[in-house]
Amino acid sequence: MKYMNHDPETHPTDARRLYREYDFVVIGGGSAGAVVASRLSENPKWTVLLLEAGGDENEISDIPTLAGYVQMSEMDWMYQTSPPGDSPYCLAMIGDRCNWPRGKVLGGSSVLNAMIYVRGNKRDYEQWAANGNTGWEYENVLPYFLKSEDNRNPYLTKTPYHQSGGYLTVQESPWRTPLSIAFLQAGKEMGYEVRDLNGEKQTGFMLSQGTIRRGSRCSTAKAFLRPVHLRKNLHIALRSQVQKILIDPKSKRAFAVRFVRNGRQYIVKARKEVVLSAGAIGSPQILMLSGVGPKEHLQDFKIPVLSDLKVGHNLQDHVGLGGLTFIVDDPITFQKDRYQTMAVALEYILKERGPMTSLGGVEGLAFVNTKYAPESGLWPDIQYHFAPSSINSDGEQVKKITGLRDSVYNTVYKPLKKAETWTLLPLLLRPRSTGWVRLKSKDPNVYPDINPNYFTHKEDVLTLIEGIRIALNISATQAFQRFNSRPHKMPFPGCRQYEFDTDEYWECSIRHFTFTIYHPTSTCKMGPSEDPDAVVDPRLRVHGINNLRVIDASIMPTIVSGNTNAPTIMIGEKGADMIKEDWDNKIRSSG
Repeated sequence: MKYMNHDPETHPTDARRLYREYDFVVIGGGSAGAVVASRLSENPKWTVLLLEAGGDENEISDIPTLAGYVQMSEMDWMYQTSPPGDSPYCLAMIGDRCNWPRGKVLGGSSVLNAMIYVRGNKRDYEQWAANGNTGWEYENVLPYFLKSEDNRNPYLTKTPYHQSGGYLTVQESPWRTPLSIAFLQAGKEMGYEVRDLNGEKQTGFMLSQGTIRRGSRCSTAKAFLRPVHLRKNLHIALRSQVQKILIDPKSKRAFAVRFVRNGRQYIVKARKEVVLSAGAIGSPQILMLSGVGPKEHLQDFKIPVLSDLKVGHNLQDHVGLGGLTFIVDDPITFQKDRYQTMAVALEYILKERGPMTSLGGVEGLAFVNTKYAPESGLWPDIQYHFAPSSINSDGEQVKKITGLRDSVYNTVYKPLKKAETWTLLPLLLRPRSTGWVRLKSKDPNVYPDINPNYFTHKEDVLTLIEGIRIALNISATQAFQRFNSRPHKMPFPGCRQYEFDTDEYWECSIRHFTFTIYHPTSTCKMGPSEDPDAVVDPRLRVHGINNLRVIDASIMPTIVSGNTNAPTIMIGEKGADMIKEDWDNKIRSSG
């Protein structure tokens, strides 16, 4: 028992008795919140309460290749977008609604995602800083990526862009199919370099880097909370759903949090600060329920307005074409039947190796430039996720997590049931179209209205079509022609009137199988006080409210060019440091 107690991978304890007051109350134990709580509790004089609406991770969520099976489970909020308005999307999905999984579990979406570790482009952060967010230049955020990182690849740790020894383990999967090498060779044929896409330059191809440790998922809960589970000053309350932040209407100071746990309502006070880390959907919802948000919108629900801010506006996400499928002749793809065997399971259990260590099935990544990208070639506008499988490889589960209509699946993908297939997911990195998160009710249990507003800007569609055509060129390289790779040309039922590979065909396809890998950001935009759209300042303090910060993906002024998990962890690291600095300065100035 003593060994279990001191093992750095023992699960954190769900605190049974809570104090009435803590120095800091952190709302949300996800990709950012777990980091914030861990770092703030490094100060033994501070007490920290971490509130998480979900429960803990388990053995299933630990297995990288089962990422899709954790979605639509009790660990998932199971959000859905509202049906589209004038700009159609997700037409191939039931009710024209896209499923938006979000982690309702300690570790948040880092427990549900495909574990891909990508930091974004240097120019993303330079743009943030140029728009008045002092301190967010690339040279200021890179140290925070390094601070977290425990990279297990000796070749990478010798470069200035990676480090070992942090809490968060990053490595390549120990297993991959022969097609992953074909993907890298195809990139070279097309004139791109194979390189570390988290290094000096982002344009190019690479094998996926992921947040895995010894073949298992390394969520932020495993990385940042398990090693510190013995700290007496850190309490973690699971299954604790926050209803609102209590703010004094006169002093405009956040002083407590109201939440429900095991059917009972609690109020816990915060002596120093409340930190909101509930994500790009949860954070704006909680702010608006607490009286911080767009004045007219809150008045519709008779919520007293404490700070009139554009909370919930500016929603951004990476969107692309799902189900872009290529067929090959050789039995080298990732098929469910081939790998759901006892031998594969034993290799994983006994050796921490084999097909079950695949990063959500994503073996390779690439960043490429369309004709719409900046001329420098250094700020790509399309990202590919390469997988040696497609919709048909595990049809029932893919149908479940995407909400794909039976009629679409049966027409387009069921004929491929026994086929060897692979896919490229082309994603639009910097969409011009933005959406919103709005309240539907004053009841915290009623999910908000989520409208990503995809494709309202024509250039988003045109850029994606260019990305699809580059993907077809990848299939046409010698590297893939060795396997006789060819595109699956069966149109979606709603697109039969268009000829394959015309702009109209691809626009129709994008609007049908609209695919996102769930990167919602920017709904509590960071910006200086003169920015009319800003919700938090560059120190992540909510404008017009004292002792309240937002620290998660919602503060991104513009979405980063790449997967959002690593940047969200960085935001958690930097935000926690800012809190420490600000309170140290208060002590000095009062001393």
